[in-house]
Amino acid sequence: MFQANCRPILIGSLPLLDHDQAMQLIARFTPEIPLWPQLPKHQREGMVRQFLTGFPGLVDQGNRYWIDTGSEGFEQEMAVFYEDYMRVEEDPEFLQNSRFALGVDSAPGFFTLMDYLKNDQSPHLTAKGQITGPITTGIGVKDQHGNSIFYDDNLRDMLVKLLSMKGRWQVAELLGFTGQTPPIIFIDEPGFVSFGSSGFGGISREMVSEAAAEVISTIQQAGGLAGVHICANGDWDPALSSAADIISFDAYFYFDNFILYREQLIAFLTRGGILAWGIIPTGDPLVVAGESVATLFNKWQGQLEFLTTFGFSKAQLMRQTFIAPSCGTGSLSAELAEKVLSMTAELAKRVRLDLQESK
Repeated sequence: MFQANCRPILIGSLPLLDHDQAMQLIARFTPEIPLWPQLPKHQREGMVRQFLTGFPGLVDQGNRYWIDTGSEGFEQEMAVFYEDYMRVEEDPEFLQNSRFALGVDSAPGFFTLMDYLKNDQSPHLTAKGQITGPITTGIGVKDQHGNSIFYDDNLRDMLVKLLSMKGRWQVAELLGFTGQTPPIIFIDEPGFVSFGSSGFGGISREMVSEAAAEVISTIQQAGGLAGVHICANGDWDPALSSAADIISFDAYFYFDNFILYREQLIAFLTRGGILAWGIIPTGDPLVVAGESVATLFNKWQGQLEFLTTFGFSKAQLMRQTFIAPSCGTGSLSAELAEKVLSMTAELAKRVRLDLQESK
């Protein structure tokens, strides 16, 4: 079973414009688990738009994009989409150059990571990719009438399959560089805990769970570890009860809410689930500026101590823990973003020293 052992792991977004510069920063602080940089300062690298390429009816117009279901030939586009999907199932090699591949136009950071992995001679434990989840994407993407596509059964099904295949494609591309360790694919999905709130009205628990389950299953069947990254607060039951291998959560602000789901958390950890402990804050620049490795270490120790009251030893919890930022750093200044990455690496180093001493 894969053991995280308190290694540092990152969320993809950075407040930079140059992908090579971003990759150098990532490699500097998380060389064991490099990931591809997402730079939302570029128009098509926003959280929602980045993974839409290949969706039937997609219209890009300046800074706007939508799904035009009323366009001539849309039904034919849908039919071709499902033909492509079924062809991948019958002929996996078709996936590599299909509509489900990430493109240089919207995900150039992935190809920057691939170049890095090809040229870097230092050992890597594994590599990390990411997609935005179907709930968050489906609410954020509108049709020509301004309606979120997640509410339409046909559009939702296509979206789930598109994102699942983009996750599968990343696993296939990364497998050649990760040796015996599966690649990690994070599903960035704050919507997983937000159903029932005002922005997610009419979305049931079943809709959320089924959509996420298909993406998770596709990544796992392709040979990857499926992580769910949630930087929001809400109902954690569906996420913890899912088949996800990793749950990434904002421990800095929402730990007290997260641990209210005691039974689900115990079940998740008992089956070997891994926590990406988002103890390094990212949301508030003033909070980021005011923290240090020492203060975060003390905060994390207190949280770890509490979690041992659920019946787990510190050593077991630490084997099943990544040290992570609470979210991406795309909204911070470049200086503060680098501080977040630095604190993540340094805190993980300090925590792992404790792990070694406890053995």
